[in-house]
Amino acid sequence: METLLNDDIRQQVTEYFKQLKEPVQVIYFGKKGDCEYCDEARQMVEEITALSEKLNLAVYDIDEDQALASQYKVDKAPGIVLAGLDNDQILDYGIRFSGIPSGHEFSSLIHDMILVSGRDSGLASQTKDFLKSLDKPIHLQVFVTPTCPYCPRAVVLAHQMALESPLVEAEMVEAMEFPELSNQMGVSGVPHTTINGEAGAVIGAVPEDHLVEEIQRALVMV
Repeated sequence: METLLNDDIRQQVTEYFKQLKEPVQVIYFGKKGDCEYCDEARQMVEEITALSEKLNLAVYDIDEDQALASQYKVDKAPGIVLAGLDNDQILDYGIRFSGIPSGHEFSSLIHDMILVSGRDSGLASQTKDFLKSLDKPIHLQVFVTPTCPYCPRAVVLAHQMALESPLVEAEMVEAMEFPELSNQMGVSGVPHTTINGEAGAVIGAVPEDHLVEEIQRALVMV
């Protein structure tokens, strides 16, 4: 079978993975039959996780392993969860990818592995304080396409917030793979971040204080 990552990319990623600190658990959910990118997404995470001993991969089927998919709130395939690993304990930070993270989103996946491994969101202290004050759950869905150069910034910011707060879940959604959901959420351009479904939305890659303001606004709407 042909590899997806060429020698140059493997070398770059291996070099980047020298920053990995704590172990990372990558949980992949595929699906038999009607899933155009499942095989490719699985091969991608297999090739990436082979590049570092700090990365551990578990592979499941969204239909056959329904209880586990439900536990990790994965309802789309291919689906990828990035979690921490502490001995045998999986630390679920609510960081998800729905659809294949290809094109520009490949960098989001690699960046997020470093992020989870460091166990540090890197967010500003004001943002951390706001996230600590949350008393309601937040679900961020960042709609992207592989050709969008600004999308990784929006994805990583949402995932930083999920890492920081147990009340935040953040999901990259590949808009073209899930057109019904994209239409339902009124996605016409990317990145498009929804906050708690249709309670709020942010168009474009915005600074973290802007996203905080929009989350605050969406919470008032509830």
